[in-house]
Amino acid sequence: MAQATQTGTGQAALDILGIGNAIVDVVASASEATLDGWGMAKGSMALIDTARAEAIHASLSASVQTGGGSAANTCAAAAALGARVGYLGKVADDASGQAFAADLKALGIRFPTAPLKGGDPTARCIILVTPDGQRTMNTYLGACVSFGEEDVDQASVESAAVTYLEGYLFDPPAAQSAFRRAASIAHGAGRSVALTLSDGFCVGRHRTAFLDFITRDCDIVFANEDEALSLFQVTDVEEATRAFAATGKLVALTRSEKGSRIIGQGQVVEVPAAPTTVIDTTGAGDAYAAGFLAAHARALPLAECGRWGSVAASEAISHFGARPQADLKALVGA
Repeated sequence: MAQATQTGTGQAALDILGIGNAIVDVVASASEATLDGWGMAKGSMALIDTARAEAIHASLSASVQTGGGSAANTCAAAAALGARVGYLGKVADDASGQAFAADLKALGIRFPTAPLKGGDPTARCIILVTPDGQRTMNTYLGACVSFGEEDVDQASVESAAVTYLEGYLFDPPAAQSAFRRAASIAHGAGRSVALTLSDGFCVGRHRTAFLDFITRDCDIVFANEDEALSLFQVTDVEEATRAFAATGKLVALTRSEKGSRIIGQGQVVEVPAAPTTVIDTTGAGDAYAAGFLAAHARALPLAECGRWGSVAASEAISHFGARPQADLKALVGA
């Protein structure tokens, strides 16, 4: 597979184009008793309705709010690493949506998606972080679910070396059609397509569809151990590694404190985790993907792509919130 600066029918204007759920993140500390009180499974991601979102949000004594969503967080970290980045995702024509758009543009990220008018409000994800650093996510999708084929900006996809698709967005049928259209456009322009599996529960809902999409439409896959085991219905990471290798795709398999494993190009590369103090695991996988893809855009070796991913992930989990707070370029030595 060609690298970012060489793919396509011409020079890529963007290194990465993210497509995902455009969500405002609300991050707050919480005790395990609080999770129990709300009936939440620690470490999970639950889709909730408007009433529950407002009730949980109102119960928080303190929180930090930022632009968010998995793919948007990846785009933010990739931009901080010097990559040329764009993003497609649906927000409402409301104050939160306007703030989300302004946040991306301030980071130098192109955001051409037209806002939803007269529909649901902009989505939000309430992230409760327990003292052990685990995050429990409660997501109200709002305007996100209206993202469809008509929102796939052809010019943006054709101009991007890699179109990076967020697995969380795979729930609505319209979004699945949008994924396939984006992949078709990208491959028609000679570009690459990446998919992050996002969450073990998400994989459980869409296992067959994900496997089909990976086989037909994907070039690069990001998954953690739980997602990989769920995808292939196996109990051992070595079995999952062999299954991924059989797909012929480039795969970044993250393993928390064990680092990551890069599978592809006829090799398996082990990458150690970067040392850090865990404060909040929110966005670790998003940041890893950003580091990996930013290095991949520079045609760096797979081990170095993995190292950039590990460094970015370690920075993300060293503080509250998924967006980088340190100089990522300095941390990776770019």
